Amino acid sequence: MKTKLATLFAASCFALSLVGGPAMADADDDKWIAKCVRDNKDEGATEPVVKKYCTCMNDKMEKNETASITTWEKTHKAETTACSKEAGWK
Repeated sequence: MKTKLATLFAASCFALSLVGGPAMADADDDKWIAKCVRDNKDEGATEPVVKKYCTCMNDKMEKNETASITTWEKTHKAETTACSKEAGWK
């Protein structure tokens, strides 16, 4: 019985990875998102909109990216436009 449960659990995890479940932010992501929110606090959007935008941008970045979201967005116009639209900003 334990083997069947372990197999079912492993298969479920594998299936979730294929369908692209929700992204899980870690402490490093939280730090970069908070910095992005601070960087954009005077740009005319509410904090929830800015946070949604920054989270979207963070999710589009590679995990090994070293640039801040604010720096990265300057060279990634398509992602910036998509996240602005998703957040309801601009």
